[in-house]
Order: sequence, then structure tokens, then C-alpha cells
Amino acid sequence: MQKTSLLSWFLRLLAAGILAQTLFFKFSGAEESRYIFTTLGMEPWGRYAVGVSELVAVVLLLLPRTVWLGAPLGLGVIAGALFFHLAILGIEVQGDGGTLFYLALAVFFACLGLVWLHWSEIRAKLWFL
Repeated sequence: MQKTSLLSWFLRLLAAGILAQTLFFKFSGAEESRYIFTTLGMEPWGRYAVGVSELVAVVLLLLPRTVWLGAPLGLGVIAGALFFHLAILGIEVQGDGGTLFYLALAVFFACLGLVWLHWSEIRAKLWFL
């Protein structure tokens, strides 16, 4: 296996693992998720929409033929999360010590790395780039 392939799998598993872990909290209506989306004025439909978007990104990231689509989707979803952390929520949410923010950063950089690794494939599939 090539080094870029190993790096791609590592980044895909990292991003998908973190995103998948947070899905349970969004779909189960955990207190912290309800707090976040209430603060943003997006509870409950925003929580569900973000959860579905993250679920789609996870599936696309884990399938080798669709990583070219999952990486930009994951990057977009998590960029929104980082924006809301910095603009409204703050780095620390309900005394979590910044854990959610730092996990979002990890997903952001993993997806950014995947976009870079798979850029030629993304450009070939998305003709307008």
C-alpha cells in the first residue's frame, strides 16, 4: 500500500470516527446537543439536518469510491461547526474544556488533508472547479 493511501485511510478513519461518535448525541437528543442547537436557534431541525449531513459524510468517507465527495462535505459541515464555536458558542461548551472544539479541529484538518490528497479526483468529478 502506498504512503498516500495509508495517509488517506488514516485521515478518513479519524474524521469518520469522530463524526460518527457525535451522531449518537445528535440523534438521541442528548442534553449537550440540545443546548448547542437551542443556543444557535436551530433546535431540533438543525440538529437533525446536521446529523444527517454528518452521517452522509461518514458513509462517503468510508467508501473508497466516494471519498472525493465525502471529504469536501465533511469539511463544509465541520467548518460550520467551527464558525459557530468561534462566533456564538465559544471554545468551551458547558464546561467540556474545549473538547468538542478540538475534535472539530481534528475533523477539519483531516478533511482538509483528504481534499488535498484527492484533489485531482475532486477536480475530475466536479467539472466547475
